[in-house]
This record gives sequence, structure tokens and C-alpha cells, in this order.
Amino acid sequence: MDEMVLTVGTGSTWAMRAALVLGLTGFKWREQAFGLKDAAALHRLKQQAPAGLVPWLVHDGVRVHDSLAIAEYLHELCPDRGLYPADPARRALARSLCAELHSGFGQIRSRLPYFLGAPRKQEPPLEALSELARLQVIWAQAGASFYFGAPGILDAFYAVMAQRLFNYGIALPGAAGAYQQHLLAWPLWQETLARAGKDWPALAAKSQG
Repeated sequence: MDEMVLTVGTGSTWAMRAALVLGLTGFKWREQAFGLKDAAALHRLKQQAPAGLVPWLVHDGVRVHDSLAIAEYLHELCPDRGLYPADPARRALARSLCAELHSGFGQIRSRLPYFLGAPRKQEPPLEALSELARLQVIWAQAGASFYFGAPGILDAFYAVMAQRLFNYGIALPGAAGAYQQHLLAWPLWQETLARAGKDWPALAAKSQG
């Protein structure tokens, strides 16, 4: 397979999702990174990315931007890897829940900004309570480990949300909490998280040099 290059940004949750889905494929890829808090890097980013955003994936002359589009593209490349469930109804549900995350949960995003570093305790903001309740409903329907039994795109997308809540000391109760804890302990997520915290800043610094 021709080389895959994933462009990421330091601290980008959407780039983490794309990298996590890539990790599920078994494909080999390399990453290039932009420092999203550096003005010069952001200027270069906007020159290279029509939307001015990360992530984007380049493969075999094809350029795909947006994490959800990247996930769909990768599913098409390896439909037998089980990134989405084989059952049509489950696959439709997985796509619906990914899209809901992709376009929703604005209060959680704004009131509980994602950060890399040591967790800190914070009471859930009142404005985010209804969205947290919705997450609890979604996650309570998950299987004993991953949502549909085997790791897939849906788990990759919600792993970052599980980490976001953990960073503020928010643990959902019951079955939803069990799913959250399973995502947090997922070795592939921990590997992606470590890379985002160490390798991506180093890559971004190197590109600036």
C-alpha cells in the first residue's frame, strides 16, 4: 500500500480520533504535526489546508480532511477489519452516534475544554448536565467491553470524550461508567494519548526548525 501521511495538530482531539482509527486498521503511516498555539505554524497550516483545520490524510493521491470522513475512507479501504459492525442496523447506529458526537455536545466542549496533562477535579457545569445525561444513555447501551464487542470507529470517537471527562474527575455511573473506564484503559488509546502528548509536539517543533 502506498504511504499514508496523517497531518495532526498538537492537542487536537479530532486528530487523536483519526490516529486511533488508523491504529485499528493495521496500516502503517507516518505523521506530520503543526503546533496549534504557534502563529507561524497556524499560518503554514492555513496555506496547506483548504479548511485551515487538522486532521487530514493523504494516501495514494487522495486527500481526505475531517476525522469522520477519514474514518469512513479507512472503513472503505478495509471493510473486513470490522471498523463498523457488519450488521446493517448496528452499522447505522454506529454511524449515527459518531455523527452525533461530531456535531454535538457543544456545552461539554466549551465548558470542559480538552487538555493534555494531569487531571483536575471540577464539578460538572450546569450547562453541560443535559449533554452528560445523553452520554450516560449512549454509553449505558455499550457492550461489556467495546460498544459492539470488538473495537471500532465508534469506540475511537468516544474514547477522547471519555478522557475529556476523566481530566475533570467526571466518572459516569453504572454501565456507562464501566464503558468509560474500559475506553480509558484501552491500550491503543493509551498509546495514541502518549503519542499526542510527546511525539506530536516534538514533530511540530522539528517542522518549525
